[in-house]
Amino acid sequence: MKNRPGITKWKRPEHISDYPVGPGMDAGHLVAGNAGWRTFRPVINIESCTGCYRCYLVCPDGVIFKKNDKIDIDLDFCKGCGVCSHECPANAIDMIKEAEE
Repeated sequence: MKNRPGITKWKRPEHISDYPVGPGMDAGHLVAGNAGWRTFRPVINIESCTGCYRCYLVCPDGVIFKKNDKIDIDLDFCKGCGVCSHECPANAIDMIKEAEE
């Protein structure tokens, strides 16, 4: 999607003069997907979703986006806080353990 952050592969500088003076990358980039620390992740039941977009409005990280009149979640940036699941009036978002399907 346009204007959305993405994963950028970080390449170790070859020489000391190649190291940045300040941030190594522009804002909005990850070097690894989710960093592996999230315990629970949201799973959307598309059939139950009414398209109210309340989850989209309350997501503190802005990882929920509209896709074909429904919602989708960018799990590379989602921290698993559960605010979307808690606020969903249709109970269309379940929080499941990261290791489960």
